[in-house]
Amino acid sequence: MKAGGPYTLEVRSKMEEGREINNEQLTINNSNNFQLSTFNFQLIITDVMIGDVWLCSGQSNMETTLERVSPQYPEELDDSNSMVRLFHVPYQTDTHGPSPDLRQAEWKTLNRENAWKFSAIGYFLGKQLQREKGVAQGIIESAWGGTPVEAWIAADTLALHYSAMYLQTQLFQNDTFVKAQQQAAALANYRWQELLDKNDPGMGQYTRLDFDDASWPVADQDNLLPDRGEWIGSLWLRQHIILNKEHAGRAARLLLGTLYDSDVTYVNGVQVGSTGYQYPPRRYQVPEGLLREGDNVITVRFINKSGKPYFYKEKPYQLVFGKDDVLPLGKQWKRQWGVEMPRNISQGIDLQYQPSTLFNGMISPLAPFAVAGVVWYQGESNADTDTACEYAPLLRLMMANWRQAFQRPDLPFVIVQMANYREPSSEPQHTGWSVVREAQRAVASEDAYAELAVTIDLGETVDIHPLRKKDVAERVALAFEKLLWNKRVTLSPEVTKIAAENGSVVCTLSQPLSKDGPLYEFEVAGPDGKYVNAEAEGRGDRIVIRSPLANPVSIRYAWKNNPIRANVYGRNGLPMSPIELKIYVTNRKP
Repeated sequence: MKAGGPYTLEVRSKMEEGREINNEQLTINNSNNFQLSTFNFQLIITDVMIGDVWLCSGQSNMETTLERVSPQYPEELDDSNSMVRLFHVPYQTDTHGPSPDLRQAEWKTLNRENAWKFSAIGYFLGKQLQREKGVAQGIIESAWGGTPVEAWIAADTLALHYSAMYLQTQLFQNDTFVKAQQQAAALANYRWQELLDKNDPGMGQYTRLDFDDASWPVADQDNLLPDRGEWIGSLWLRQHIILNKEHAGRAARLLLGTLYDSDVTYVNGVQVGSTGYQYPPRRYQVPEGLLREGDNVITVRFINKSGKPYFYKEKPYQLVFGKDDVLPLGKQWKRQWGVEMPRNISQGIDLQYQPSTLFNGMISPLAPFAVAGVVWYQGESNADTDTACEYAPLLRLMMANWRQAFQRPDLPFVIVQMANYREPSSEPQHTGWSVVREAQRAVASEDAYAELAVTIDLGETVDIHPLRKKDVAERVALAFEKLLWNKRVTLSPEVTKIAAENGSVVCTLSQPLSKDGPLYEFEVAGPDGKYVNAEAEGRGDRIVIRSPLANPVSIRYAWKNNPIRANVYGRNGLPMSPIELKIYVTNRKP
């Protein structure tokens, strides 16, 4: 059918002549959109839209919610659009094979309430495509933070190429074994926390407003434990803030940036929030009447099972009373030890990290739903493991597997390349992050039905979940535009030719640069494979790299965790992908 709606779908059973139905009942979820009649099993489904449906999958950057990025886009939060529908696939693993169905879930209209905990990328993508194409857009979010690519590949597909991973899927088919491991892990975690709380001298004491912390040493927020390599257990921090009469008694929002690892936070002795792991931003509501004129105390109890406690830099630490009424917190905290603990011996089994479990539970039940394309944003969990060097073949397998499952050999994929992250380095690096980025670029380049969305300029030094998800969605939408509607669309610039000329290395690009001038984050290597920094300059569609080596054989660009100075942009304003190239090799997409 043509795109449009809302339609009404009417379903009737075919009856044999003379057969009667005696008060048969049919139970359907989402009763607001369904009307039932027991006569002839008549089923009427209302408010049905016909349009394009997109599957957004991957790990936590795909899963990052609108709520998480809301400070970045306050003007976007109150939008409502009945022509954009959102479907969130609940977490579901299956170790025994493809699941026949999903857990209870339903389509929801795009509005603030429904989108608040939905994928921010999916939210922005749906709005943009609906605005541009004028037809209904459905966004299916099927993602799970921290998961590796192999969890999203069917076992029979892995069996053809990765026998160890396939046997790992068999290992977890023993329910008794899995249950025993999970129970042991839960008991170990419970016991560890029980001992921590029982032996912590601060429990019930250090949170009190009238507690005397005058003897506590002062610690700097950027370096809480300068003399410790790690601290396993609890650590207490207190900061006094003085409020005037105008602020006393008012409700506020306490922004505590991001912490490592978990925390429980109090204001004037009252718990205002807690977070169980490092990544979520701490945005805690301080209720009306709790703050007072004069001295107030913020108390933070860090709990760490690894590493040592710290505050993320470059995050907001403030007490917010209104848009233009903000009280920054100081960087000096009173510090006191809680209790030092042994390492938690729990290993446990998290099934979502095991091969095939998420294909079985969260992809197979969707197939062969008629999706227009797939957005894949994943790779971080493979970049820091031994599987980084296997990421390209695993990604190819996954894409082939999904195309088979959805019965679409031409199913379009847009692969979101991992963003810049971690401390910048002025020296050459070779890490799993660069290897996975190159795998993402190479797989997209060789696949006629795939494109790459480059985000090497959208990351953050201190946060693996950067906030600029609307920019990501815009680049994804542009990639789909090229794949499906307009082949003449230009995406990120690519190197089409590379050659040595007069002691320099010259790269020709697929489009002119956004501006001429010095370019950074280039490296060259000789026959020994060791890379050194190299100066470069761009003019028009050419980049000239001045090699400090007599016989360069390869170049790299932005080949670091966080190539913060990377500045190669095409005329269309999009950044060039990180890349490693042999000289004299043409790198042009067929």
